[in-house]
Amino acid sequence: MSVMIERLEGMVNRYHEITELMMQPEIVSNNKELAKLGKEQADLTQVVETYEDYKNTVNALEEAKELLKEDDKEIKEMAKMEIEELEPKVQEALEKLEILLIPKDPNDDHDAIVEIRGAAGGDEGNIFAGDLYRMYSKYAESQGWKIEIIEMDACDAGGFSLVSFMVKGDGVYGKLRFESGSHRVQRVPKTESQGRVHTSTATVLVTPEIEAEEFEIDMNDLEIETMRSSGAGGQHINKTDSAVRIVHKPTGIVVKCQDGRSQHENRATALMTIRSRVYAEHQRKIEEEQDSERRSKIGTGDRSEKIRTYNYPQNRVTDHRIGYTVNQLDRIMEGRMQDLLDALLSADQQAKLAGSKE
Repeated sequence: MSVMIERLEGMVNRYHEITELMMQPEIVSNNKELAKLGKEQADLTQVVETYEDYKNTVNALEEAKELLKEDDKEIKEMAKMEIEELEPKVQEALEKLEILLIPKDPNDDHDAIVEIRGAAGGDEGNIFAGDLYRMYSKYAESQGWKIEIIEMDACDAGGFSLVSFMVKGDGVYGKLRFESGSHRVQRVPKTESQGRVHTSTATVLVTPEIEAEEFEIDMNDLEIETMRSSGAGGQHINKTDSAVRIVHKPTGIVVKCQDGRSQHENRATALMTIRSRVYAEHQRKIEEEQDSERRSKIGTGDRSEKIRTYNYPQNRVTDHRIGYTVNQLDRIMEGRMQDLLDALLSADQQAKLAGSKE
C-alpha cells in the first residue's frame, strides 16, 4: 500500500510540475513540446482526480471515526451511518486506482492497421469478411475516426478475400487491439437451397501504426517490387506500375498496396504497413519468451485463435475469451459494439491486475 501511495504522490507532483512547465515562455513558444506535455498531463488527470477523491473520502472517514468517541448518542448514530456509507467508497476508489495504475500499452493512442481475410467457407467466408469490414467502418464512423484503404481484393459473390485499411483517430489501437483472431459466423448462406446453417470464418489482424523512429526496419531485409494495379479503381488502373509489393524476408510477411494514386504513395503506405506488421511479430516473440505476460492477457492476438462467434439464427454474439454473450448481433453488426469492447478492456485489466498480484 505504501508503495502505491508513493507512486501516486509522484504522479501528483509530476502533474503540478507539468502545469508550471506549460507556463514557461520557452515551452509556450514550442508547439511540439507543449503538445507533448499536454498529452502527458491529460494521461495523468484521471489518476490525480481519483486519488484526490480517495484522500478526501479517507479524511472524512477518519473524522467520522473520531465522532464515535463522542458521548452524544445522536452524534454517534450519525457517525456510524457515515462510516457505513464511506467505507465502501474508500474501497471503490482504491480498486479504481489499482486499475488506473496498470501500465498502459504504449501503442494504445496510435492509429491502427486492420486486415480482414475471408478464411474457411469459401464465398461465405469472404462475404463475412465484408460484413466485418462494414461493422468496423460503422463503429469508426460513430467514433469520428477516418478509414483509408490500403489493399482490397473484392470477390464476385460479395465481400473480400482480403481488405486492409488504416483507422485514424483518438486512441484507435487501444479500442481495437482485442479484435485480432478468428471470427466465426453461423448462418444460412444465400447460396444454400436447403436452409441449412453453415459455419464459416474470417480472420482479423489489428496492429498499431509504428513510426520509423519508433521501430527501425533493415531495408536489406525487404524485397520490393512494383506491378500494375488490378481491379476497379479508375482510369489509372493497369496503365502504370503503381502497385507496390513488399516482402520481409526474415519473417515472410507480405504487404501489397495499390489503392494510392501513385507508386510513391503506395510505396510509403506499404513500408508503413510492413513496419507495423514486423513490429507486431517482434512483440509477439518477446511475449512468448515472457510467459507470465502472455498469461495475463485475455487473448494471444494470434490470427488463428478463435475469439468470437456470430450466430445469426439466434441473433447472438459470443466472445469465447471472456465468456461474454449477448443477443444483440444485429446491433453489433451495425457497429454498435462499444459494450463488447468495454467488456474486453475490463477483462484485460482484471487479468493484468491478477497477474501483478501473483
